Amino acid sequence: MCLAHLIAPQQTIEDPLKKLSGKACDLVHRAFDGLDPAELVDYHTHIVGLGAGGTGAFVNPRMLSWAHPSHRLKFGVYKAACLIKDEKNADAEMFQRLKDLVRTNPYHGRHRLLAFDKNYHADGTPNPAKTEFYVPNEYVFSLAERNPDLFVPAMSVHPYRKDALQELDKWAARGGKIIKWLPNAMGIDPSSSLCDSYYSKMKELRLILLSHGGEEKAVESEEDQKLGNPLLLRRALDHGVKVIVAHCAGLGTNEDLDSPGHEQRHNFDLFVRLMEEPRYRDLVFGDISAMTQFNRVGPPLRTILERDDLQERLVNGSDYPLPAINFLILTKPLVKGGYITTEQRVLLKEIYQCNPLIFDFVLKRSLMAPGSSKRLPDSVFLSHPELS
Repeated sequence: MCLAHLIAPQQTIEDPLKKLSGKACDLVHRAFDGLDPAELVDYHTHIVGLGAGGTGAFVNPRMLSWAHPSHRLKFGVYKAACLIKDEKNADAEMFQRLKDLVRTNPYHGRHRLLAFDKNYHADGTPNPAKTEFYVPNEYVFSLAERNPDLFVPAMSVHPYRKDALQELDKWAARGGKIIKWLPNAMGIDPSSSLCDSYYSKMKELRLILLSHGGEEKAVESEEDQKLGNPLLLRRALDHGVKVIVAHCAGLGTNEDLDSPGHEQRHNFDLFVRLMEEPRYRDLVFGDISAMTQFNRVGPPLRTILERDDLQERLVNGSDYPLPAINFLILTKPLVKGGYITTEQRVLLKEIYQCNPLIFDFVLKRSLMAPGSSKRLPDSVFLSHPELS
């Protein structure tokens, strides 16, 4: 199956703005107007790999086998989006693609590059069958250290690991400040007492948790989807740990653990409840990555555009490589919903063909709450003072 039509053009981008029409170029410049590039931060940027070149990264063998066609096709989409043409050089090609997209943006700030730990059993042993992919801390830190003007490393340490506390010490000493979790994929219950010593260590080291919130499409188990319930993060918050809820938990439903009947509520509503609790005023934040994808457009996106009280604790993230998979990036629903104009859609499509990361940023800067002129403020796209 040819996947080339699903992604951005497969060439190294040298000077994307010179390829744009005057109007499209103006839209890009307006999006960055008034923002200090040195303060721009993308809090949610993924890197993956197959272990080529000794990186230590890998994907689940199901992703590489036609015995599991849905997994193999999914891998093919990501492989194409990351411009991996030769699997023997996959890791280097994927990183080069990302580096090109960032560096050729004349306004680029820095991207937080995310490690990604394995799935673990409750007894602290790895669970390879449920590990979708693995990106070692060492690999991410080495990439960031070689490209400090582009990337900042974010560690990933599973709390059930027997060496979890030592790993937190190790990577914090190397400059790590943010920890990446995807509970649905990693098998983490954030409300488990198994996390208590971990949270205490995080508090001691002043580390910040970036945890996926809501449904995760890479995981199909209903039991695992429950781990994306934002209310489960209260245990971390009650330990005084600062938490960024990825995607503002903008997809799917979960049990309302505060309700006697545990009715199903939209995950975004549960996230907003956390944001509104006075005791968590200085602890809980949200990132807006993936919120413009077609399957997320709706009340969550409108709400974050309208509510000033939420915006002051929001940060930007691209969730790369997802912006490079264009069947996820449909702008027609945004026009229909009143978030962007038809003219903006045409110009954004042009920008996308040059650089999907610039597109992602310009799109978010162009959004307006339907029926009003309210937009996301500059602060959402800059380094947050409480998360530095």
